[in-house]
Amino acid sequence: MYLERVSLILPGMLREGGTDKNLESAMIITKTPFRMSFFGGGTDIPEFFNENGGAVLSTTFDKYCYVNVRHLPRFFDYSTELTYSKTERVTKAEDIRHPAIRNAMKYLDMHEIRLTYEADLPARSGLGTSSSFAVGMLDAFYALKGKYADKKKLADEAIYLERELCQEAGGLQDQIAASYGGLNRINFNANGYEVLPVIISPERKKKLNENLMMYFTGFTRFSSEIQKANQISAGEKKTQLKEMLALVDEAERILTDKNSDLDEFGYLLDHTWKLKRKTGAKVSTSDIDLMYQTAIDAGASGGKLLGAGGGGFFIFYVQPDKQDAVRQAMRDLMHVPFEFENGGTRVIHYTPENYILKQ
Repeated sequence: MYLERVSLILPGMLREGGTDKNLESAMIITKTPFRMSFFGGGTDIPEFFNENGGAVLSTTFDKYCYVNVRHLPRFFDYSTELTYSKTERVTKAEDIRHPAIRNAMKYLDMHEIRLTYEADLPARSGLGTSSSFAVGMLDAFYALKGKYADKKKLADEAIYLERELCQEAGGLQDQIAASYGGLNRINFNANGYEVLPVIISPERKKKLNENLMMYFTGFTRFSSEIQKANQISAGEKKTQLKEMLALVDEAERILTDKNSDLDEFGYLLDHTWKLKRKTGAKVSTSDIDLMYQTAIDAGASGGKLLGAGGGGFFIFYVQPDKQDAVRQAMRDLMHVPFEFENGGTRVIHYTPENYILKQ
């Protein structure tokens, strides 16, 4: 999906009995976090969890995408302007090439709007960026309509937008994490999902945060392409995925049991990464394997690529006394400090305006 920088301008027409209709509108800005998934990734795909159940352990953190929506002043001779790495100007919403915006506009019957998108981190990097955008966009659209959409509604509709309307391959965890926010266990089965906050003391959570180091590989990729290449075939990957699912229980136990050694979390990350590598040919590459081993040799207890694999960001668990050595060994990669966040998507700006929809 196209998610680097997006500006959308779409004037349309709403007509009621052939007369203009006054509309109390607003400028809306939503702020939606990105997520990092520690354990259970891949078990959130319906083909797996409908039969076997699924669960992920993930958190959102303080890197965000921002969606700004307002009605468009009518000074232009085109009906749609869409800007990301290039600019599109078309006369019909159907001609918009950005699939998520095109389908969301149709789904919610949006007209006469300007939408801009910006983000703290690059797209296609394993952090659920496309899903965060989808959640934030839907949140902004509902706010512009003067309607409230709770977190479950936003997660459900973002899943529908990406998986059904846009036909993007992948799991369901990203949309849920972006909507709800926080450090959660998300369970999946044939009847739906449930979001369970991980019960952990603030001190222990802070220590976990401080022991995690995130690095950008420099490679970006389309998650849907990796997912398609690594799709589950009957019996072929179930053994690894079932073991990855069992690690969610163990990881949650480590976090919630104050008598457990938190460093076990790092060793468990190493275990899940080795399992993840077996689930598809495009999960890792020789360059990625070398980066990972460099961090381990320098003192990291374990780590993994975030997201579907193939590039993006590494997360490593590193004890404080070994972080300088890891930082030196990984000096050719960008280190991205972060802090956990708990809010999920939210409207951070609302300015009323009087607007008259065009005949």
